[in-house]
Amino acid sequence: MAFDEGLAQRVRELLTETEGLAEKRMFGGVAWLLDANMAVGVLGPDLIVRVGPEVYDEALSERGARPFDVTGRPMRGWVMVEPDATDADEALAAWIVRGLAFARSLPPR
Repeated sequence: MAFDEGLAQRVRELLTETEGLAEKRMFGGVAWLLDANMAVGVLGPDLIVRVGPEVYDEALSERGARPFDVTGRPMRGWVMVEPDATDADEALAAWIVRGLAFARSLPPR
C-alpha cells in the first residue's frame, strides 16, 4: 500500500528538530522512531500514532481515530487517524506530540 507523501512531508517538517529520530519504511508506509521506538507513521492516507495502552481508549474517542489493524488483529496502544482529523497543522502536531510522548516513556533500544 502506498502512503500519502504530502502527509509524510508535513510530519517530517514537524519533526525536524527532534533529537534521536530516525525515519524508516514499515508496514508498507513510513514511520518515525525515537531512540528505535516507533512514535508515528503514515500508512495509506492515515497517520499512525503509538499512544500506549494507558490512553488507548481515550485516543480512540478522538475524532477520526480508529484501531491500528493491518493483520486482522488490532494493536492495542496504536491508533490510525483519518486525514480529516489531521488536516489542520495544530491537530497533526497534537497527535505527533502524543506519539513522541509515549516513545519517550520507553527505554531506548
